[in-house]
Amino acid sequence: MSSRLRELIRNVRQAKTAAEERNVIAKESAALRNAFKDQDVTYRHRNVSKLMYIHMLGYPTHFGQMETLKLIAASGFPEKRIGYLGLMILLDERQEVLMLVTNSLKNDLNTRNQYIVGLALCALGNICSNEMARDLAPEVEKLLASTNSYVRKKAALCATRVLRKVPEAIETFADKAAGLLTDRHHGVLLSGTTLMLEICEIEPNTIEQYRRHVPMLCKILRSLLMSGFAPEHDVGGITDPFLQVKVLRLLRVLGKGHADASDQMSDILAQVATNTEGARNAGNAILYECVQTIMGVESVGGLRTLAINILGRFLANRDNNIRYVALNTLAKVVGVDTQAVQRHRTTVVECVKDADVSIRRRALELVYALVNEGNIKTLTKELLDYLKVSDLEFKPDLTSKICMLVQRFAPDKQWHLDSLLQVMQQAGAYVKEEVCRALIVLISNAPELHGYTARCMYRALKDSADQAELTLSLVTSTCWFLGELAHPSLAFKMIVSAAGEYGELLLGTADAPLQDGEQPLSVSSQELVSLLESVLSKVTIGPVGREYALTALMKLSTRLPDHSQYIQGIVEQYRGSSILEVQARSCEYSHMFKLDGMRAALLEHIPPLDESTYTRNLGNSQVIDGAAAAQVVANGDIADAPASAGNLADLLSLDAPDDSVGASASASSAVTALQDLLSGDLSSDVAAAGGKQAIEDLLGGMGQMPASKPTNLADLLGGSAPSTSDSTGVFADLLSQPTPSSTPQYEPITAFEKDGIRAVFKLSKPAGQESVTDIEASYSNSSSEAITDFSLQAAVPKFMQLRLEPASSSTLAANSSDAVTQKLHVKNNMHGQKPLVMRLRIGFTSGGANKVEQAEVKNFPAGL
Repeated sequence: MSSRLRELIRNVRQAKTAAEERNVIAKESAALRNAFKDQDVTYRHRNVSKLMYIHMLGYPTHFGQMETLKLIAASGFPEKRIGYLGLMILLDERQEVLMLVTNSLKNDLNTRNQYIVGLALCALGNICSNEMARDLAPEVEKLLASTNSYVRKKAALCATRVLRKVPEAIETFADKAAGLLTDRHHGVLLSGTTLMLEICEIEPNTIEQYRRHVPMLCKILRSLLMSGFAPEHDVGGITDPFLQVKVLRLLRVLGKGHADASDQMSDILAQVATNTEGARNAGNAILYECVQTIMGVESVGGLRTLAINILGRFLANRDNNIRYVALNTLAKVVGVDTQAVQRHRTTVVECVKDADVSIRRRALELVYALVNEGNIKTLTKELLDYLKVSDLEFKPDLTSKICMLVQRFAPDKQWHLDSLLQVMQQAGAYVKEEVCRALIVLISNAPELHGYTARCMYRALKDSADQAELTLSLVTSTCWFLGELAHPSLAFKMIVSAAGEYGELLLGTADAPLQDGEQPLSVSSQELVSLLESVLSKVTIGPVGREYALTALMKLSTRLPDHSQYIQGIVEQYRGSSILEVQARSCEYSHMFKLDGMRAALLEHIPPLDESTYTRNLGNSQVIDGAAAAQVVANGDIADAPASAGNLADLLSLDAPDDSVGASASASSAVTALQDLLSGDLSSDVAAAGGKQAIEDLLGGMGQMPASKPTNLADLLGGSAPSTSDSTGVFADLLSQPTPSSTPQYEPITAFEKDGIRAVFKLSKPAGQESVTDIEASYSNSSSEAITDFSLQAAVPKFMQLRLEPASSSTLAANSSDAVTQKLHVKNNMHGQKPLVMRLRIGFTSGGANKVEQAEVKNFPAGL
């Protein structure tokens, strides 16, 4: 005879090593095998109990699974209890042996003993398979109408599992689930609301059917709220908080998008929000669910303000979990009622300084959403004060958010400059390149701030140079920290180049009045040159820093002719530099000193970049965000864009003017580069014509090239040409005969070409479907290595629909042409109003390295 369960537990706990424990389990398992073999009926329930304990320790117990079925088939309740418990622990729905218990379950569901029925329902609700759920669903439905509240509660919980396995049975359960709301037993009410929520989730069409029960749900909630002390339901002074939470959740589902249902529940929601005590977790759980319901239904403004004030109280709670929930919820509702959230701005800013990093990140995201033109100065000051003492791992996010806020809401250019300079001095290592570029554009277009900028930059450079062992001289005062980085900050580059561009403004050689509150600065030309020389001597600034410093000195050689020889000596010191780029610049600049007649012209001030052109080009070059609200389609799969997402065209920069869509990606990039370099204001027509026409327009005197070759006979003969939209020629005009309509033909376009991969789109339109475009993509690989794991994803604006079929293969053989094909189908719901545009994301493996490339296809022919 084997030992008792208590003795087995004692022996396992007394084992000092894993080997001893395994020895104990092995002996007990052998004894259990012998007992099962001998058909020991007397101690079968005890043996199965020990088998469950061994299973929980992680040891194999498959040899005793059949014993649980024998216990379930027994007539006594103790045996069935152990049998069903063993069934739920030792087996799962994937095992075939489970099918043997279906008949026993059916018999137990029809017995008169409520406890045996409860055991069967509990087991069925935990491990039933699809077949078991389909076979036993009628018995569960019948038990929902039982006169015993205990059985009804168990049946409702079991029905949730049955409906997940057999969704087609919802029609038979929907009415009976709603009928449980009339029950007075709290357990039945809780399981009934749970079942209704499950039905609404599986079949949204039932929501309209359940909306007529909103008054009943409000009555249940009011009775719970107004009832006195009930010991059997009291949790922390709150009457049955679990039922209240479920009812509130069901009300949120029923009231979403329905004004009448929302009006019916508004009074009780206000009562719950004002009468529930939030001193304990039970009350806080109800208040949180109440806030979720208020914000989820069509509630009035006063009710939303009440909900947001509850979240404001949560922010003052000492429990980090409650504060995190409040911040997370406020971030979701800030777009619904910004003014109400603004009242808690001070508390939110304090959460940015919290010791918990998760709370800090959530609070920072909320602050970013709260900033506007009226509070930008106050909030930026708070964030800058915290930036000085924030943790290193938190500085990147904080710095990025501050820079974006300053760029977006700056009230004036001087404040913009001052704020970004503070960020660069405190956390310059995390300032992005785009921020520095935008600041350069801002300064170059503000002549009244040139002198002020030069003085601010000099002070920052001087302060950083005094801390050589801790910073990258100017690098530390502007962008990057000294330490692990191998190159100086971009803000450092900007400040050094500013010293070269506007350095003479420091020396009193130009009209540069002091700004309000600015301290006067006296700088000699020798001090300025010496400061840049000291920057060059710093080992820590890296090669890029030396390149910018050399360029700044070269610029000053023409502004400060008295120091030209001295600067030449500094520049020539780096002709033997081990860094190729620094050496090349030094040699080139040294040669420029011999060109006295041309040097001044070569080193003229850079003309200011046009801010609107720069902003437009920056927007057109944005990449897809990982959270972009796009209709992104992978091979063979379609993902619908969420309804709450923003304008996809803004996120993906696909909403371009109609007259600029015809340019290819490469031609558009070339024109953009010419705009930046030459400060030209190229029109969208120039961009549409491609790089060649843009260059001809910039050079001037070349005349305007025709957009296409003359196809009309009148053009060839020098006659009066008809409009370019006439594609039938002069003979059609003479004969006045309309050309019969035919399916338009389009030339193939190159959508992507990089790293040896070339994607060509062949375009066609189905007959009678003007808004639909069929695309046959063919992929080629001109490299000498095979491309594996090739996949293409695509994104289109919200007003378009895209269906992407699987590619014929995921491997592109070396030196192959059109070896892999794939079909895409696009429907433009705004055909004739907006052109077809697309964003591509191509992933592949080449040479053992995984690569991802992105491209924007804007060169689709007109009319798509």
